[in-house]
Amino acid sequence: MTKDIAIDVHGLTKKFGDRTVVHDLSLQVPKGEIYGFLGPNGSGKTTTLRLLCGLLTPDAGEGTCLGYNILTQQDEIRRHVGYMTQRFSLYTDLSIRENLEFVARVYGVPHPRQAAKEAIARLGLTGRAEQLAGELSGGWKQRLALGACILPNPQLLLLDEPTAGVDPKARREFWDEIHALAAEGITVLVSTHYMDEAERCHELAYIAFGDLLARGTAHDLITQSGLSTWIVTGPGLHDLAVQLEHREGIDMVAPFGNELHVSGRDRKKLDAAIVEAKRQDGAHRWRQGEPSLEDVFILLMDQSQDNFQ
Repeated sequence: MTKDIAIDVHGLTKKFGDRTVVHDLSLQVPKGEIYGFLGPNGSGKTTTLRLLCGLLTPDAGEGTCLGYNILTQQDEIRRHVGYMTQRFSLYTDLSIRENLEFVARVYGVPHPRQAAKEAIARLGLTGRAEQLAGELSGGWKQRLALGACILPNPQLLLLDEPTAGVDPKARREFWDEIHALAAEGITVLVSTHYMDEAERCHELAYIAFGDLLARGTAHDLITQSGLSTWIVTGPGLHDLAVQLEHREGIDMVAPFGNELHVSGRDRKKLDAAIVEAKRQDGAHRWRQGEPSLEDVFILLMDQSQDNFQ
């Protein structure tokens, strides 16, 4: 069964001055899916979101968003999109209720008071309805911002690092709501640096300094990377990491708490390097492990070239 496509773009390119921020990017996003953008800061994630929703015009490329042409029907696209920026953008001197009623009126939502009341109830904000937005914690602010985004009943949500600085419990509750919205048919594009959030997306794209380097499910990205990983425990892991990182066959050495992940894309060369390291070192415990999405993320980031340079 063929899925309906919410976003279908090809060859998107955007430059600011001499710097190419997005380069020849192509994406297809099915309706009702949660699509995650990963990548280092300055890699083009925010610019990509703005190109897709009609806030920016690409210098090259073409395609559709929600069936509308991204070059000629940007106003129509914006009417059907909820965009949540990295910075809290509602009025801090208005209450939760007042903010939501204001947004409802701006977008011409029928019965704005009732619409705001329903949004407050859905997001668990009933007991805080009269609290000033500026007095809310980070997690409650993000919940309010999401409520404002969904008030006009958008078909597409764009969330730019929506849970940065939010505690784990608030992040989990936020993501539970995102999955509920996707189940109702809303398409969600979200940028994030959190690997546990990335794993909750239906599909992922890794963007580094303007280029789309990899895409697929979390499992696909791990498989496509070709990484093999050994996990090392014991004393003096920092000194061991320094010794290992330049050996042939080892592409990445990364600390994870009390463990060291040692990874390579050529399994034979990696295993040979590990055998030699174990022969010279009797203080550590070595075991074969499975590469994680974060291993892949770090490797791709290390291989990327910053387009500011």
